[in-house]
Amino acid sequence: MSDIREAPGGTRRGRPPLTDAHRREQRLDISRQAVRLFRARGVAATSGEEIARAAGVSERTLWRLFRSKESCVEPLLSLALDAFREVLRSWPPDRDLAEHLAAEYAFDPGAPPEDVEAVLAVVRMTRDEPALRAVWLVLHERAEDTFAEVIGARLALPPGSLEVRARAAVVNAALRVATDDLARAAGEEGLTALTEQKGRIGEVMRLLAAAGTESGENHT
Repeated sequence: MSDIREAPGGTRRGRPPLTDAHRREQRLDISRQAVRLFRARGVAATSGEEIARAAGVSERTLWRLFRSKESCVEPLLSLALDAFREVLRSWPPDRDLAEHLAAEYAFDPGAPPEDVEAVLAVVRMTRDEPALRAVWLVLHERAEDTFAEVIGARLALPPGSLEVRARAAVVNAALRVATDDLARAAGEEGLTALTEQKGRIGEVMRLLAAAGTESGENHT
């Protein structure tokens, strides 16, 4: 039954539809609660009903927003990928990609520390939870289109061309490896690893940029 009814005089009353901003915030809050429960109890021992209850929403709302309990981690994981997308999009025309990534990317999605730790915790869990790993890999696959658009524009090649797609795949794979490594370090050392690992991530970024785009500079 709909929550919106016709009131006398032809006006509508009831719960208004969610705005895009409210929907994003609701998804992120559910994601936080899901990760908290997954970390405390494990994925298999956590139900969708428990996630919904912890987030203060109905199961119907949960399944409307997410296709599975594992996919509840998507909003948090997307914070890391969105941060990298923004850095890549801001690549200046007169700057080498390796230099730009090493200087600008440090795995800091601008989120509260507890969200950053939650992201890294999920990445760590993907090593032992195949369903979570699948979600992480799918998000990376989706992000690869952005990488191809930026690299293609720089090389004056179509983003769907084999050369650009191959370079975007290299960038994507290196980003995933660097994030996995950072998550492992943060699990052992805490969030101080974000600062301590910046130089190491910068080196990975230089290597991936060289492998992914350096040989294409002649196209520009």
